[in-house]
Amino acid sequence: MTETAEQDPTKVWHKTVCVLCSANCGVEVRLDGRSITRVRGNKAHVASKGYTCEKALRLDHYQNSRSRLASPMKRLPDGTYAEIDWDTAIAEVVAGLQGVATRHGADKVMYYGGGGQGNHLCGAYSSATRRAFGITRRSNALAQEKTGEAWVEGRLFGTHTHGEFEHAEVGVFLGKNPWQSHGFDEARRVLKEFAASPDRTMIVIDPRRTESADLADEWLAVKPGTDALLLSALIAVLIDEHLLAADWLAENVVGLQETVAAFANIPVTAFAARCGVDLDQIRSVANRLATAESVSVYEDLGTQMSPHSTLVSYLQRIVWVLVGQFGKPGSMNAHTSMAPLFSYSASGAEPRDPVTGGQIISGLIACNEIAEGMLSDHPDRSRALFIESANPVHSLADSEKFRQAMREAEFSVVIDIAMTETALEADYVLPAASQYEKAEATFFTLGFPENRFTLRAPILDPLEGTLPEAEIHSRLVQALGIVGEAEFAPLREAAAEGLDAFAEAFMNAAMTHPELAGVGSVALYETLGRSLPAGMEGAAVLWFSAQQVAMKFADAVRAAGHEGEGPALGNALFEAMLRERDGVVFTRHEVDRSWDLLKTPDQKIHLAIPELLAEVPKLVDGPDARTTEEFPFVLSAGERRSFTANTIIRDPAWRKRDPEGALRLSPADAGELGVTDGARVRITTPGGTSVAVAEVNDTMMAGHISLPNGHGLGYSPAGGEAEVYGVAPNELTTLDWRDPIAGTPWHKHVPARLELVSP
Repeated sequence: MTETAEQDPTKVWHKTVCVLCSANCGVEVRLDGRSITRVRGNKAHVASKGYTCEKALRLDHYQNSRSRLASPMKRLPDGTYAEIDWDTAIAEVVAGLQGVATRHGADKVMYYGGGGQGNHLCGAYSSATRRAFGITRRSNALAQEKTGEAWVEGRLFGTHTHGEFEHAEVGVFLGKNPWQSHGFDEARRVLKEFAASPDRTMIVIDPRRTESADLADEWLAVKPGTDALLLSALIAVLIDEHLLAADWLAENVVGLQETVAAFANIPVTAFAARCGVDLDQIRSVANRLATAESVSVYEDLGTQMSPHSTLVSYLQRIVWVLVGQFGKPGSMNAHTSMAPLFSYSASGAEPRDPVTGGQIISGLIACNEIAEGMLSDHPDRSRALFIESANPVHSLADSEKFRQAMREAEFSVVIDIAMTETALEADYVLPAASQYEKAEATFFTLGFPENRFTLRAPILDPLEGTLPEAEIHSRLVQALGIVGEAEFAPLREAAAEGLDAFAEAFMNAAMTHPELAGVGSVALYETLGRSLPAGMEGAAVLWFSAQQVAMKFADAVRAAGHEGEGPALGNALFEAMLRERDGVVFTRHEVDRSWDLLKTPDQKIHLAIPELLAEVPKLVDGPDARTTEEFPFVLSAGERRSFTANTIIRDPAWRKRDPEGALRLSPADAGELGVTDGARVRITTPGGTSVAVAEVNDTMMAGHISLPNGHGLGYSPAGGEAEVYGVAPNELTTLDWRDPIAGTPWHKHVPARLELVSP
């Protein structure tokens, strides 16, 4: 129960969400001043329904970290930083960006970031700054994880697909441990229900016996890096044993014959032996998939950051398409989006980066090519960096190379809440309000047949000296003189009259003033935003999203309970988003209408991707292992554990367990090396060397070792010189260890060796 302001303010429950993973579960928190003192799940939340995991209980370590910045910072010639006021910071950042544009062209500025796990509105506002300054090069974390998957889905479906795991008869998790990484609503509850039901089956494909694998009916303990062999064998078994959904395929799929032909000569027995999974188990899984009423599949970073990552994204989709698992309850479905994270190319003909030659998928330059390009002598290389809500020095491959790239840049600016490893290399650092000090949301809207969205209100005022990103972008844009009061005043007057008047005025202004349309998110913030309740100004950009959703999916929006026609329907949806602190259902489809959301020309699945089918026969003579005598181990650099959250929480005190981020290794490997729990071991890879504390763990396969993500951050409990806690995984990775199609890094498959330092 939310209590009234007349009661003790420390007893009031404030509704918000957890921002520590993409699930963004609804929570309620209590405050004592600026401290979050209690956290519980919000039972009324439209998606999570009271569910949360242990991470949310530690949110105060994010909100009140000693590493928070409270003033813009400018790098001095001696490398130290000085506080400056906001007017000076905005003026000098504008001058720095314009200086690069004058010398080299505005397209020589690289924008990286635009939002974390719960912080996406800044990305929408950055679009105005990028257009105003002519910045066309961009990238973000999706380009080191999901671009291969997006390239495949564009070719097959023209859009994104997602599983309906709550209602699936069979759930398959490939390189995915949802017990820790979630990825869908109420993940742990759903996993437990799978485990408890005799009529449902959970299949986990992973080298490690994860928490999810412990609950699984079938754990396929695939050797690291051989997922493509396993999936090819599985497909061949489906074909050879006539387990395909033949009638369904004939009606719904284009390119079936070419696809099936590519697997005609797969040596199934040899592939099973090479990937380490018993052939009888592969056959058992094939039969279970073929006989199930519904199957949902989730791939994640375990395969998306390993060899053959784009090919594996393709192969796993071939599996569930062959058994007819699209467009029905509990299966894979397309879905609506409040704001799509990718554009999906049906042709796969993506542009190429002029410097590196790599594909620019969905407008994103591959993360492994950013530093490489900047450190080249190519005349078209990027000369400046604009980084927002991201820490690429820590999170991208080969941290030292990215540091060098920032030092080579003629100008760099970072927007963040803390003095991160990336901020420490920048010319200017602009301090943002935290995710609990402004209106915020994410665009991880993956639901079908219902899709849900949560706009959360601030529970605290911005820390003094900080600004919400919407305000920062507005000041940067207005400093250019492109738009200002003359354009804003009429729209503010219309907003004061109501959303119907504003909708008409804004659309007319956008048509007659292209300069206003180009910086539309800032225009919304400065006009409609100023009419919203205090602290909610940044939500204004969602008015445009609501209008777009209402225009594209009008019937589904009305089916979700929102009324109106045309702009009035978008206004009704926007008002619901503003009003409902527990989130809203924004579209609702009939369960058989997923086909309507496919964006292929004929709304069929186009299964054959010639470039990838050509890779299948090459697997026969390809390598199983990429280790060497010098580097005999496979390091998974960045495992998700109970107390890791990327780099959003810098204070190591939040970790109740595994404070140093132990290196996990198998008992067999530990015995051979003389390693016991708590020993210090040196990890050496082609990219670098680090020392970690060891944890002998029987969930690990021999030859396979892992380090968690989110460690190796500098932090000072007393506010003095920062100490580093744990190993930063990307001090060990390299830029050239990456997928040949999407350029995504192989963080989960790094060749390494181990040496005992001290027992």
